[in-house]
Amino acid sequence: MAEFALPKNSVIKKGKTVRAEGAKKPRNFKVYRYDPDSGENPRYDNFQIDLEECGPMVLDALIKIKSEQDPSLTFRRSCREGICGSCSMNIDGRNGLACTTAIEDVKGDVRITPLPHMDVIKDLVPDFTHFYAQYSSIKPWLQTVTPTPSGKERLQSPEDRAKLDGLYECILCACCSTSCPSYWWNSDKFLGPAILLQAYRWLADSRDEFTGERLDELEDPFRLYRCHTIMNCANVCPKGLSPAKAIAEIKKMEVERQI
Repeated sequence: MAEFALPKNSVIKKGKTVRAEGAKKPRNFKVYRYDPDSGENPRYDNFQIDLEECGPMVLDALIKIKSEQDPSLTFRRSCREGICGSCSMNIDGRNGLACTTAIEDVKGDVRITPLPHMDVIKDLVPDFTHFYAQYSSIKPWLQTVTPTPSGKERLQSPEDRAKLDGLYECILCACCSTSCPSYWWNSDKFLGPAILLQAYRWLADSRDEFTGERLDELEDPFRLYRCHTIMNCANVCPKGLSPAKAIAEIKKMEVERQI
């Protein structure tokens, strides 16, 4: 019979419990904790919060926990308006932004973990190094060969500008990529939903003059074609975008230029 040994620190253990004494409306938050410097296994700590004294969003609860119960709790946050993507994490088994996820929308205990698949720096902070390197690889800026118009911007028609709707709004929170099984299996080669959405944003821009070169870079069995249209990306995007549609458009462009 085959025997499997799990890697060191792969088993999540039970952590501490902090109760909110005298809470009128108690709610339990089960939070993933991991400190690589300690050498200990990850754990789940349970924090009880009085919702009568807390804001409505999951991020409000995390800030309250850090401020009043455990200052060592580590997570990213910034705008609190669903604009920056800093507080992306997995909440109740679904990727999303803590600042736009209402506590009342989660049934039972609120379980919070880092985004799946990524290495964890500490607690709820994933390592985005590889993700940002992939973003840089698609050259996410306007590339042209014609001289810049003297004293003018590079203009485009309202119709061409409208083609960018649903693309430029991406905030690079990585919720979509880390919910994609194809990205889990092949993230070393597959660019993933978020980066391919960004790639199509420049392919769809009428002002960009490097369409052929961009398509050449994407023409690869793994970088583009590992997408199997599972659609998890569209289901979890906090901005309501559809990376799957953008990927389909790139594939269409690849085919059309060969006809």
